[in-house]
Amino acid sequence: MRRVPPEMFRFTTGEKADLNGAVLEAFGVAGEHLETTLGIDAVRERLRAVGWIADLADEELHDALKRLVKWELLDVVHNHAENYRTAEEYERRNLHYSLTRKGEAALAGVRHALEVLASTGALQTAVLEAITDRLDELTVLAGEPTAADRRIFSTLRELEGHLEALVENTKAFNGQLQRLLRTEGVDLEVFREVKAATVAYLQEFLVNLDRRGETVAAAVARVEERGVAVLRQRALRGAELPPMPGEDPAAGWLESRRARWSGLRAWFLPDDGTRPRIEQLHDIARRAIVSLLQVLERINESRRRSSSAVQDFRELARWFAAAPEEDDLHRLWATAFGLGPARHAHLAHPDPELIPSAHSWSEAPAVEVSALLRTSGRTERFTRTGRVRDVTAVRAERAERARAQRAELARAWQALETEGPVRLSSFGALEPEVFDHLLDLLGRALAAPSDASGLRRATTADGRAEVVLSPPPDTRRAVLHTTRGALTGPDYVVHIVAAGAAAAFPVAGAATGQEAAG
Repeated sequence: MRRVPPEMFRFTTGEKADLNGAVLEAFGVAGEHLETTLGIDAVRERLRAVGWIADLADEELHDALKRLVKWELLDVVHNHAENYRTAEEYERRNLHYSLTRKGEAALAGVRHALEVLASTGALQTAVLEAITDRLDELTVLAGEPTAADRRIFSTLRELEGHLEALVENTKAFNGQLQRLLRTEGVDLEVFREVKAATVAYLQEFLVNLDRRGETVAAAVARVEERGVAVLRQRALRGAELPPMPGEDPAAGWLESRRARWSGLRAWFLPDDGTRPRIEQLHDIARRAIVSLLQVLERINESRRRSSSAVQDFRELARWFAAAPEEDDLHRLWATAFGLGPARHAHLAHPDPELIPSAHSWSEAPAVEVSALLRTSGRTERFTRTGRVRDVTAVRAERAERARAQRAELARAWQALETEGPVRLSSFGALEPEVFDHLLDLLGRALAAPSDASGLRRATTADGRAEVVLSPPPDTRRAVLHTTRGALTGPDYVVHIVAAGAAAAFPVAGAATGQEAAG
C-alpha cells in the first residue's frame, strides 16, 4: 500500500491553516488560467480572487510562502529575465513560486474531501444506461480503422467517469442509508416523512435493476470479445501522452486502465465466481426497505396504540418509588390526580342574610358549587334571555321581491308569446330581461331532439311556457337588438305559447284565483 508523504497535509493544521489553504487555492486557480508561476504581487491578487479579504502584510505572506516551500508544496524559482532597479524591486519581482506535484496532489485531496463532505449520495439508473451506451460504442469503434483511436480514448474515459460516479454515489448513499437506519428522529412527523420518502426512492431504483445489470454485463462481454488489451493500446495512442523524463508514463497509464476495467467487471461480470456488486446493492436496498417499513410500522403503531390504565398506573408507581423526598411525593400526587387548592372558597350563599350568623360554619347550610368550576374554573352565570329578532320586515321585503319577479316574468312571456309561428327576426328589439328568457327558450329547444317533421319542442323549467322551433326556410339571418348589443343567427321559425295564457302570469298587484287558493 502506498503511503501519503507525512508533510503533505500539514498545511491544514495550526494557527495559519486558513492562510496556507488560501495560498494553495490561489495557485490552483492560477493553474486553471494556465499561469504556472506567481510573484508575490500576483499571489496577493489571486488571494483576493479566492475570497481572502483580511489585511495581509508582506512579511506574513512571505512566511506563508516559505512554509509551503519547506513542506515541498511550492517550488521557488528566480526570474533572471527582468531588470531590477532597486533591492526592494528585486526582492518582490525576482522570486516566483509554482505548485509542485506534491502541492497539486495536496490541493486536489483537500478539494475532494470538501466535495465529499458537501455531497449527497444517489442511486441513478441513468448512470447504468450511460455505461451500457459507452460499452456499445467501444464495441463499434473496435472494428473501425486506426483513425478512431482518439474516439476510443475519449469513450473509454467517459466509461470510467460513469463507473466512478456510480461507485462514489452508491457508497455515499449507502452510508447515509445506514445512518438513517440507526437514527431515531426527535420530530416523529419529519422522521416518518424522510423514511417514507426513502422507501419510495429505493423502490423506484429497484425497478428493472436486474435487467439493467444483465444488460451491462452483456455489453462488457461483447467488448471483451473484440479484445480489451487491443482497445487499451489504441486508447493509449489516442491519449497522445507527452514525453516525460525518467520512466515511460505509458506503463502507469495502462495499469490504471486495467484496474478500472477490473472494477467494472467486479460490479457486473466478476470472473472469480463471486456475486456481482450490483446484485449485492440490490440485496442491500431490499433489506433497507424492509427495515424502514418496520420502523414506520412501529411509529404508526405507537400513534394508534390506545392508552392503558394499567400501564399508566405502573409507570406512576415507578415514579413514586423513585421520588427522593416526601414533598416530591405530594407534588406528584397533586399533579397526577389533579388535586389542588380549593377554588370555591370565595363562593357565598345567594342571600347571606338568611343564614344566622350565630351558627358555626360547620352547622350552616352548604354553599352550592357549580359543576363547571371543577372542569373549567368558571361558574354559571344566569342572564336575561336574548330578544327574539323581529323578521316581519324581512318577510315583507322577500314577499315584495317575489311579487316583482313574478310580474317581470309575466311581462316577459306576454312580450314573447306569439299567436302562431313567426320568424325569429320579427322580435326586433327586446329588453335585456326579455332577451335572456328568449335565449333560454331557444337553447332548450336546440338541445332537444327533433321529431319526424323536424320540429323541436321544449318547455321552461317551471312548465309555464313552451316553444316550438322549426328550421329556417332560407338562408336569411336574424338580428335581435338589446341595450347591451346585438345577436345575429339563423332566422328560425318559432312559436311560443304560455301555458294557461295570461291567467298563469298575473301582472303586478293582481291576484288570480289560483294564488288566492294557494
